[in-house]
Amino acid sequence: MAKKLVGTMKLQIPAGQANPSPPVGPALGQRGINIMEFCKAFNAKTQEMEQGAPCPTVIQYYQDKSFTMDIKTPPASYYLKKAAGLKNVGKRNRPRGAENPGRETVATVTAKQVREIAEAKMKDLSANDVDQAMKIILGSAKSMGIEVK
Repeated sequence: MAKKLVGTMKLQIPAGQANPSPPVGPALGQRGINIMEFCKAFNAKTQEMEQGAPCPTVIQYYQDKSFTMDIKTPPASYYLKKAAGLKNVGKRNRPRGAENPGRETVATVTAKQVREIAEAKMKDLSANDVDQAMKIILGSAKSMGIEVK
């Protein structure tokens, strides 16, 4: 007999750094998911990824308190900021894009870097080939105020 799906939830957790503290612990605990089991499984699955990279994770939890997780690649904005070498600024000491994208440029990246990002994100994008994926990444770069040369 198939397990009965109770619900799904989405969290963005740094790779290899899941722990029971907020926001992970309370979000899982109120749904009856074993927090330590999730943290150990998540950290084991993301150990080969770059530590601290934000990983969008879709968690499906079932009536018997079990769960499955789908860990996606980090957002395109993370890769673009890293490729552009943007420094940490702002309230949370994170790199930020332009205040007025389209009017100002905060950094530049090369077409080769955009291709590498597109290849890394390929499995999570709705593109059929790398050229289409590059167009998606170019749109993200433009909306962040990053110029592509």
